[in-house]
Formats: sequence, structure tokens, C-alpha cells
Amino acid sequence: MNFDDTLKTWLKTARWQARRAAAALKWGPGELGRMPAVLGNAMPKSGSHLIIQVLHGLTEIGPFVNPGFPPVNRTQSNAKLPTRDILRSLQRMRPGDIGYGYIACLEPYISALCCPGRATVFVYRDPRDMIISHVFYATDMHPGHWMHRYYTETLTTMEERISAAIQGVEEPGSELTPVRQRYAGYMGWRDHPEVLSLRFEDLILEREVALGRILDYLEGRGFTPRASRSQAVAALAQAVVPRKSGTFRKGKPGNWREYFTEANKAQFKQAAGDLLIDLGYEQDDCW
Repeated sequence: MNFDDTLKTWLKTARWQARRAAAALKWGPGELGRMPAVLGNAMPKSGSHLIIQVLHGLTEIGPFVNPGFPPVNRTQSNAKLPTRDILRSLQRMRPGDIGYGYIACLEPYISALCCPGRATVFVYRDPRDMIISHVFYATDMHPGHWMHRYYTETLTTMEERISAAIQGVEEPGSELTPVRQRYAGYMGWRDHPEVLSLRFEDLILEREVALGRILDYLEGRGFTPRASRSQAVAALAQAVVPRKSGTFRKGKPGNWREYFTEANKAQFKQAAGDLLIDLGYEQDDCW
């Protein structure tokens, strides 16, 4: 870890401790200690910034704390962490802490998150919209993205970029896993009853119902809101401020229809197989 990262970590740790002290004073130290540590988990470009904003709304209705740290699997400078350091980030979370990250469904993360004292909300998204979000982010919004040069210098059209994101890329320095394999690494979370799985689209189009599910889930993990259900739902909804997300572009379900060509559709169906049916986004391949 370089000096800048070390300094930022120290300052954020001090802020975290101050916020915990304030929460304990407001709600009571015993109440804070009884809360689960809450993680918002998502695939990249699938709603991580939306779910962490929602979860930060918990601080308005109960003894929860926003530590202010980066994703649990990233450094202060957004570099990927090795497994041992990701586990340290998860283990550092104390009762009532709220965090987020991009954690695949495999050991040792399953054991770390599917245990007493933990609450994990996993968000997934229509793979076609995820691809569009990824391509725009890497091409236009984040010049430091590892796919940026490939998308802007090797490829020249949106159709080509979508095709690459579907089928994967093996170019040295611009490796990208095919879409079906990317989803295979995360979708196992839906099989763990200790984890609440939500669709990104429901958080957008059926927000009140989705937020109610989050509250029901957390109540089952030991949390009793200090507000009525309508007030609690409103607090979580009001915490969502898209303009505060540096990666927000549209977040519009079905946006893929504006960009997928017929060739892209055919490539996706061949590469992804029945992925959309398994996830509940289509009933067959006639789309």
C-alpha cells in the first residue's frame, strides 16, 4: 500500500470510529452491538451504487453506521485486492456497519457472509443492460479502465464492443470473461437463504416492494426499525440520489434495446444459452 492509500485509510478509519461513537450515543451501544453487519453485493455495473445508497438510508431509522470505506474488494485507489485482504475487509466490519463490494459466490466468501451476525443483499441485473453499462463505462466514462484502449483503439463500433463483451476477449492486457461465465461466478448467491437476492430492475420499477423486502430481511436478522413501515421505506427511498454516483449513466431497464443489433442478439443467444430464462428476464429465446 502506497503512502497516499495508507493516509486515506488512517483518516477514514478515524472517521469510522467517530461515526460508530455517534451512533452508539444516539441509539445506545447495546443496540448498535445487536445489529448485523450489512453488505450490499453486486456484479460490476449491476447496481452496486444504487444498493449502497439504499442501505445508507438505514442510518436514519436504526443503529447503523456508514464507515465510508471503498468497496470491500478494492483499495483506496480502486485496485483489486487479493482474497486474504478481501477477507480482512469483511472481518473488519462490526455490528451495524454498512459496506458494499463485488464478491463472487465462492469460498471463503460464502462462509464469511452466510453466518450469524451478517446480512447480505445481492443485486443482479439483466445481462444485456449490464453489457451496455459496462461498454459505456469503459469507453466513455473511465479512461483508466483496462478495456478502454481495446474498445477505443482496436474496435470502432458499438456493435463490435457489445459483441466483445458478450463473447469475451483474450487480448493480453484486455482480457474479458464471456458473459455467461461472469454470471456463473455470482449467481450462486441466489441459492443461499442467508442472502437476500434482488433484481436491479425491481429496485427501479418496483422500489417500494423491493425496499419492503430489504426491511423484512433485516428484521429477520435482528433489526427492528425505529419508525413505521411507511416511514422506513420512505427513508430508504430518499437515500437514493443518482447524481451522487460517479458511475451513474441511465440506470434504465431495457436500455439494451437501443443498442443491440440483430447480430448482437444472435451472438448473445449463442453465447449465453438459457441464462436469461434462468434469471427470469425471458420465457424463451424469441426476443
